[in-house]
Amino acid sequence: MLDKLPTPSTPNSSESYSPPSTRTIVCFNLEQPDEPCPICGGLGVVRRPHPVNHPDFGKLFRCPNYPVERDTERKDRLRQMSNLAVFSDKTFENFNVEPDGYESNEATSLHAAFENAYAFAQNPQGWLLMEGTYGTGKTHLAAAIGNERLAWGEPVLFITAPDLLDHLRSGYNPQNEAGYDETFDRLRSAPLLIIDDLGVENPSPWAQEKLFQLFNHRYSSQLATVITTNADLGDLDARIRSRLLDVALSRHVRITAPDYRGNRPDDDDPFKLLSQLHHYSEMTFDVFDVQKGSTPEEAQHLNALVRRIKAYADRPQGWLLLMGDYGTGKTHLAAAIAQERQRQNESVIFVKVSDLLDYLRGTFSPDSRVTFDRVFTLIRECPLLVLDDVSSLHTSAWAREKLFQLVDYRYITRLPTVITTASTLEAMDKRLRTRFADTRLCQAYTIMARSYVDRCLMRSR
Repeated sequence: MLDKLPTPSTPNSSESYSPPSTRTIVCFNLEQPDEPCPICGGLGVVRRPHPVNHPDFGKLFRCPNYPVERDTERKDRLRQMSNLAVFSDKTFENFNVEPDGYESNEATSLHAAFENAYAFAQNPQGWLLMEGTYGTGKTHLAAAIGNERLAWGEPVLFITAPDLLDHLRSGYNPQNEAGYDETFDRLRSAPLLIIDDLGVENPSPWAQEKLFQLFNHRYSSQLATVITTNADLGDLDARIRSRLLDVALSRHVRITAPDYRGNRPDDDDPFKLLSQLHHYSEMTFDVFDVQKGSTPEEAQHLNALVRRIKAYADRPQGWLLLMGDYGTGKTHLAAAIAQERQRQNESVIFVKVSDLLDYLRGTFSPDSRVTFDRVFTLIRECPLLVLDDVSSLHTSAWAREKLFQLVDYRYITRLPTVITTASTLEAMDKRLRTRFADTRLCQAYTIMARSYVDRCLMRSR
């Protein structure tokens, strides 16, 4: 039997009570939808009649007429915290399991990945490892799992491996509201953690150790985890690899199909293969929210910044450098510029710097059908180039040199370029800093606001 909490019609001086004008009814009578629920009085929660010495005495429990899937406020809050807003359209219903032109074995591997992901979403137990090359649908399926669990009102955390490490690094910043310990605990203890693109992160000793600590905790605790990777598993830390491949806990699915996305570009078209703008199709100026969770000062700053960036998008001249902490909207605004120029039929390349360098290295492979010179020339002469996340540059001397050559060419030719970074100018490579700091060519803006997730979290407390 459940105890109904006091309602406007049955006040009780011994219980907290809100007058009818401020009481929000969220749970309704299933037989008479216009009336509040007879069990909870419309509050959505009930008390169980336990004795005083019972551990659940006085605690509130969800009303049986108000299951989590009906709690839209909770689901909205969980989505804000999940990092899945950008992938809200990725579902099992719109995943193409039968793309044109696939060989029989390729289609079979895609079907197997879909079935395993769907089964995991219905009962997220253990780990699911999805392996495959770029564009095979791994991220779509991983996001679909997260969206399925969110629809059931369950917490999910979705993050790429490079962003995961960046968040941990930023936890050491004394100005960060969430310290390292709090950030790391949230990651390792999440009821469902989805890590996308494992293996593309910087494999420094520090990064390897942090990743191992994370995976080892979730392995020991048998917490539900989804991992996607396009890396050779043999290149991963042996300690992590042994846990990923433990058949007692983890299901390993390998997608042998080629690019899953609808418009499969020819292998000799580096422009279509390289630009990642299609991943950010929802990041436009129209949906960039400057108000939600913002202080008046943050909203004023963001409004002014968006006006300046829109002006650049209307007529891109010179360079635009967007600086700020992770999650503050740099990538969103840079993608919005690229979307606007693409709508004007201008050729645009939008690419994350770490992926760009990986692609350039790949041109030296014997299997590559494009040469380094062709790709490099295409990038450096593109009418508008967007380089996302220049800050993640703990790379080889070769990679740093290639990036400088690219930047220097566009500096000399004054070609429109948008750069995003979470670093300060002082922390950058000296040669890049001299180019970015030239105010004759480059407009530099620092986003002076908390991350979107932090703003929403603070508001929901």
